Amino acid sequence: MLKMNNLKPAPGSHRETKRLGRGTASGQGKTGGHGSNGDKARSGAYQKFYFEGGQTPLTRRIPKVGFHSPFKKEYQIVNVGALEDVDLGGTDVTAETLRKLGLIHEAGKPVKILGTGELTKALVFRVNAYSKSAKDKIEKAKGKAEVV
Repeated sequence: MLKMNNLKPAPGSHRETKRLGRGTASGQGKTGGHGSNGDKARSGAYQKFYFEGGQTPLTRRIPKVGFHSPFKKEYQIVNVGALEDVDLGGTDVTAETLRKLGLIHEAGKPVKILGTGELTKALVFRVNAYSKSAKDKIEKAKGKAEVV
């Protein structure tokens, strides 16, 4: 009968812990499985994963290269040809409408219109930037390209 006073782990599931440093006859005496001296033989021994034994670390041997400007503007780009097939319902083309159409990911980031493709609709664009060819195609289709 199963009772709290006769609970035992399943046979073979529990192994006794090794008793280290209990004399030479124990098989794990003297140095207790830590070898002879050295950093790893000390109590509390621990080295960072990038420690290379005291030689100059790889991160310091390799030269620094490159530069990332903290002021760089990253535009989300949309081609004029992508707006030819889309039904805008006569509204202005803004970052918010492009977001709703799924042509850009974030309405808060700046948008640039590029000139790949053809445009026949007269649309009013209100975005952050335009390429020269995109501006020409918008104006050729009797639309407006306003910079926000």
